[in-house]
Amino acid sequence: MKIADKNTRAVDLVREALAKAKECEEYHAFICLDEVGAVAKAEEIDRRIAAGEEVGRLAGVPYALKDNFLSHAGSTTAASRMLADFRAPITATAVARIEAEGAIMIGRTNLDAFAHGSSTENSYFGPTLNARDKTRVAGGSSGGSAVAVALGIVPFALGSDTGGSIRQPAAYNGIVGIKPTFGTVSRYGVVAMASSTDVIGCFAENADDVDYVMEVIAGKDVKDPTTLPDFWQNEPEEKKLRIGVIADFMNDGTDVDVQKTIRSFADRLKALGHTVEEVEMPMLKYGLAIYYIVQTAEVASNLCRYDGVRYGYRAEGAKDLEGLYKESRNGGLMLENKRRIMIGNFVLSSGFFDAYYLKAQKARTLLIAEYEKAFEKFDALLCPTAPAPAFKLGEKINDPLQMYMEDLMSVPPSMAGLPAVAVPAGETAEGLSIGVQLIGPRRGDRMLLRLAKEVM
Repeated sequence: MKIADKNTRAVDLVREALAKAKECEEYHAFICLDEVGAVAKAEEIDRRIAAGEEVGRLAGVPYALKDNFLSHAGSTTAASRMLADFRAPITATAVARIEAEGAIMIGRTNLDAFAHGSSTENSYFGPTLNARDKTRVAGGSSGGSAVAVALGIVPFALGSDTGGSIRQPAAYNGIVGIKPTFGTVSRYGVVAMASSTDVIGCFAENADDVDYVMEVIAGKDVKDPTTLPDFWQNEPEEKKLRIGVIADFMNDGTDVDVQKTIRSFADRLKALGHTVEEVEMPMLKYGLAIYYIVQTAEVASNLCRYDGVRYGYRAEGAKDLEGLYKESRNGGLMLENKRRIMIGNFVLSSGFFDAYYLKAQKARTLLIAEYEKAFEKFDALLCPTAPAPAFKLGEKINDPLQMYMEDLMSVPPSMAGLPAVAVPAGETAEGLSIGVQLIGPRRGDRMLLRLAKEVM
């Protein structure tokens, strides 16, 4: 990561990133670029350096921002028609912290609308293409951010992860992505999806840069009462670790190349002196069902605010208030948004709340207990990030159940609020990236990154 100083001009770094973004426009990683604003900020940093003034730890470093983070630069669309022209009145805490250290946002990246999806095909502005193979998906929902880093446009990008939205696209595009412990980074100023699992993380080409960025954005925020006191300053203990390979995900449902990559990665860990054993965690197979009950319920609650009255897309010609609600929501929301709202309202409805939502929350408690039991024996867990490498564009977009299955391995840590890091570990004969997932106990984030640094 190049940082501006007397020998490296911020303007050059930013212009280089903008030029690369334009060269790679066909991948559709960005919804929009902020050329004028980014260059102006870079010129100001260069002026301050020349004057001998203090600049931040990320002075002049260009970065990409997933377009569900609020900031005053451009519109915050969440890749939806509903917010296509929305100008944010506030700046997200994570954005404020990163820019206070001198990082410069060059553009807003594409995502599945309102972060609902696993491929970035559900965007109102069109899909993002995989950095390794333009016929395949980028992963989602943070596909644009992942591709912007994988193509070398920016050294890091911010994203959000609810059930795998950072880890899965990181794995599909051959970079590092972190979903930190729930509450590590403030979610103030980020468009809400599912509030009990939403977390803020980042992408980078290597674990060192991820660690560096996370140190900047982590910590308590009075604007978000779910944030934890800053634990990122605590150095992980230097020791050999006990690592459990989750046997439940090493079966016929997992691609053969992915299984081989996991075993090869485990062998590399052993060669470094770590202890590696298999562990059975039978509750994990229920993680996906739990997630798509709890998550859709929270989606239905969070998206009810988009009614065409206060802000966002407003349908014209409605005859009454009910018609305004219906037409605005029908026109402003994507099919996947509507599907999740309908499922969420169903599981929360009278007569079904106990049978579905309450039961899912009880099962979630058992899932958390399963992880706690595993961490009594192991320091970290290892499994695939996704069942297979990136799939073809259009292959699963019309089959929601198959699309949801892509989250099978990334969802369980989210339901338990645990940190997880996607690490590039191999590739197929066709050159598609395969990523492994390292999972740790709460606040074990830096231990996972230290492990990733050792192996990469």
